[in-house]
Amino acid sequence: MFSRSSSTGRRRLAGIAAVGTAAALALTACGGSSDPLSGGGTSASSTAASSGGGGGSLVIGSANFPESALLANIYAKALDANGVQATTNLNIGSREVYLKALEDGSINLVPEYSGVLLQYFDTSATAVSSEDVYAALLEKTPTDLQVLDKSPAQDKDAVVVTQDTASKYNLKSIADLQPVAGEIVLGGPPEWATRQTGVPGLKEKYGLDFKEFKALDAGGPLTLNALLGDQIQAANLFTTDPAIPANNLVVLEDPQNLFAAENILPLIAKSKNSPVITDTLNQVSAKLTTEDLTALLSRVTVDKEDSVAVAEDWVSKNITAGSGSSGSSAASSTATSG
Repeated sequence: MFSRSSSTGRRRLAGIAAVGTAAALALTACGGSSDPLSGGGTSASSTAASSGGGGGSLVIGSANFPESALLANIYAKALDANGVQATTNLNIGSREVYLKALEDGSINLVPEYSGVLLQYFDTSATAVSSEDVYAALLEKTPTDLQVLDKSPAQDKDAVVVTQDTASKYNLKSIADLQPVAGEIVLGGPPEWATRQTGVPGLKEKYGLDFKEFKALDAGGPLTLNALLGDQIQAANLFTTDPAIPANNLVVLEDPQNLFAAENILPLIAKSKNSPVITDTLNQVSAKLTTEDLTALLSRVTVDKEDSVAVAEDWVSKNITAGSGSSGSSAASSTATSG
């Protein structure tokens, strides 16, 4: 995820970071909840459900790709149903941008991906499996932040090629690119130029020297269209992307485990957490599956349904309103400083 990747590495470098941070600060100053970077396309959840009471309030951010925004909307609707005033500030930018907003209080919560988040906090991390990644993440998360329960749902970064390219070069794994990388243009989010889960990691683990890296978007339409149009021959897409089966694309295997487990989980400012928030978000994580996420994302990106409506539909079927217990214990996954 992800580079999902980014949404380390998943998903804009210095210029975008400056704009994103300024926008986040402006949000704090104005007390608003819409995202100035999104051109007015984001939405805020309604005020807290009257039955919940006393749940507090918080601002939920997201990275700049549809799945992250969808997850933020799911969190907002679930919290809303349990008496927490949840507003959204969506499509902020890459991890480098939205984590600054989380640190300065412009946002208080963001959906994350375990593997890339661990690599962001610990560039020397070697954990690969879901459990090992999560255990390491609990140790390396800064003391002012907290990760809650991980979901079984995963969305991983992937190197993807067309069926024609796979057949031409007999590609089944990323390793198979090594003798032909000089003929291939790789496309992905700008941050892939420097992230360990991007170009540097592909060179280190697989010895790949591509003809060119083309900075596009985080698993979005620019990258997909460039791949389908043969402007690039390999692309960073995310494994839950419905465009992969729809276009008969080939996800290359990752035998060197460049991309670790990417379980979806909430990352929250510890000062804004509460038992009801922990309970509610842990319920979301327990219920959300990879199959759910793939189907929900297809409704948003393929069927063009409204992300907020899709999130609300899933929450209404899976999360019981008022089920967040204000008397429950605090998150079991309290992070400690690395």
